[in-house]
Amino acid sequence: MTQTHRLSTIFQIARTMARERDLAVMLPQFLSGLIDTIPAADAGVLMLYDPIMHRLKASAAQGYDELFLLQLHIAVGESLSGKVFQTGQTQIFATPEDTAAAMADMTSENRDLFRAATVGLHHPLSAVCVPLKAGQEKVGVLVLENLRQEGTFDTSDLPFLEAVAELITMSIENMRLSRELQATKALKEANRLKEELISTLAHEMRTPLTAIKGYATALLMEEVSFSPSTQQEFLQIIDEECDVLQNLIHDLLESSIIDAGLLKLQPQPVLLPRLAWDVIEEMAHQSRKHQFVVDFTDDFPIVDADPQRIAQVLRNLIDNAIKYSPDGGLIVVRGEAWPLEAVVSVSDQGVGIAPEHLNRLFEKYFRIESGLVRHVVGSGLGLPIAHTIVESHNGRIWAESRLGEGTTLFFALPLADPSQRQADES
Repeated sequence: MTQTHRLSTIFQIARTMARERDLAVMLPQFLSGLIDTIPAADAGVLMLYDPIMHRLKASAAQGYDELFLLQLHIAVGESLSGKVFQTGQTQIFATPEDTAAAMADMTSENRDLFRAATVGLHHPLSAVCVPLKAGQEKVGVLVLENLRQEGTFDTSDLPFLEAVAELITMSIENMRLSRELQATKALKEANRLKEELISTLAHEMRTPLTAIKGYATALLMEEVSFSPSTQQEFLQIIDEECDVLQNLIHDLLESSIIDAGLLKLQPQPVLLPRLAWDVIEEMAHQSRKHQFVVDFTDDFPIVDADPQRIAQVLRNLIDNAIKYSPDGGLIVVRGEAWPLEAVVSVSDQGVGIAPEHLNRLFEKYFRIESGLVRHVVGSGLGLPIAHTIVESHNGRIWAESRLGEGTTLFFALPLADPSQRQADES
């Protein structure tokens, strides 16, 4: 093995380290390069230590039947790799007798797996094992073996193999640190979102609770007499503010269900025009300033969907349209049949949304805090919930808007068969 060949292999390993971010891809490439470089090697395996199982596990292999070899779990002190891991010293097993003696203490299960992985061989003709160490911590063992060809490993190979082992260890540690960093960032982000949620809910609940407390206290005052119409007005306000609280809590619970992966769909044939009318009739009482229109094309198809969940999407989109058009106006629910999708939109004549905010509409807890919409009550979860429900139907959802001209929210559900029956709107 020439010095040029060794340098070429190290350069290849370094390039792989810079390019790849997946150990499952990186480690087999390292082994393949080493086997091509070391004349005596025709097989190799990287055994990494699992501190939970207290075993060395095969993480990558070349030159074996990997289906069997990757099932190996070697104890510290067991066989070639276990002994080198235990001592932390590089070792050459130069003859068949040396490898047989070192493997004599293998468990019967591991021995059977090795034989299956080598198509019947009991032990290698020769082998070299190099510990993988990060400082004082041992993380695994690099094993190169000569299974079938003449020749053995030479001590002149060891400085090169130990240098390569350091590079491999560096790659493994970098990946581990990267995963830990990502986990830390994810935990910090989760904590930030939790704090933001608590802050948002505390803020959003304060307004309806203050109204409920104020009007209920007024009604209970013995020294003041209110007319029946005034009492009815106060009770109506209390009822509406209770609905606000109920919606906030409902959104929070729905978001928790989605985060836990518990969203379940029960698809069935759905007449979306009829569903839209039902939702409009249910929600029209929320605003006396708005007029509602439902406009579906005559050829609008029946879709396979979960009617309760799609009704929830419509509620969230219509609720958003009501909140962000505080001066009233038309809210139009429109449906069109596209070649591969059924598309439903909800349009308002409200304040509109700036272009830089459109892409963030479906992010959790995102609220547009400017101008007329600063004091709109809500959890910031309605549109993210709608987004998840639509995507769970293999659909898509998006928004179009211009400041001062209103907003249109769209969602599209896939059509399983272009020849589906037309929906009867009657």
